[in-house]
Amino acid sequence: MELPPYSKTTENIVFFDLETTVPRRAGQRFWVLEFGAIVVCPRKLVELESFSTVIRPGDLSVVSLKSSRCDGITREKVSKAPSFEEVADKIFEVLDGRIWAGHNIRRFDCVRIKEAFADIGRPSPKPVGMIDSLPVLTHKFGRRAGNMKMATLADYFGLGQQKHRSLDDVRMNLEVLKHCATVLFLEASLPSVLNNGSSRRECNSPIMTRSRSHGKFLSREREREETISRKSPPTSYSNIGYQRPVPYTRASLGKMTERVKNLVLCKGNGNQPLISQLLSHSHSLLR
Repeated sequence: MELPPYSKTTENIVFFDLETTVPRRAGQRFWVLEFGAIVVCPRKLVELESFSTVIRPGDLSVVSLKSSRCDGITREKVSKAPSFEEVADKIFEVLDGRIWAGHNIRRFDCVRIKEAFADIGRPSPKPVGMIDSLPVLTHKFGRRAGNMKMATLADYFGLGQQKHRSLDDVRMNLEVLKHCATVLFLEASLPSVLNNGSSRRECNSPIMTRSRSHGKFLSREREREETISRKSPPTSYSNIGYQRPVPYTRASLGKMTERVKNLVLCKGNGNQPLISQLLSHSHSLLR
């Protein structure tokens, strides 16, 4: 792909990531299997361009026949891919003279890039600056997510599962940085309120809502249970003839009035005011 002329500036940041083989015994080396990068404007955090390619390693036998991931890199997938030498010009153009960014790139990705260019006898690209999000977030954001792995940080912010494909991972890296920066900005704005352990613990507690019937605060799950119990009878009552109460109709109220009248008359104590009060109350219910 041809890079737009406006994007080749030292101010833009290139987030990049490599997928490689993993040495399983002494003497084995890393082979680059995929390169992915996005060029980002640091002032607007807009992705200006992207580039990714699968790369055929020098030794195909080190690549698994099958991948444990549904969209992982397999031997068949890389067997028809270009070699690193064939895509070296493009990778050099994307990286050279820019700010580099990525997660743990200083100790891993930068080393692998230098090795890959050395293999083909070419000088490696040089950055004008570097932002390694692993030490930056470890120092600024801390281990509140549990650990500093990209997958853990993404899960902490609900950004989905890490796919371990270069282009997807660099985009996830940028989103994680956005979320961490927003949290740190908010905490710096109200340090006495937000920048303490209790406020962080509250975010992990169940979301509370006010119960409509009792005016008390309940978790959403508990409120749902109460709503279900109000709408339907307990299942344990089904075997004992439980019936839901129904509103009184005019006919049923009339019958009730007549029964009360007969009941009082049967007492034979001649208490006319009591009968009048009961009848008056019954007729008021019918209005």
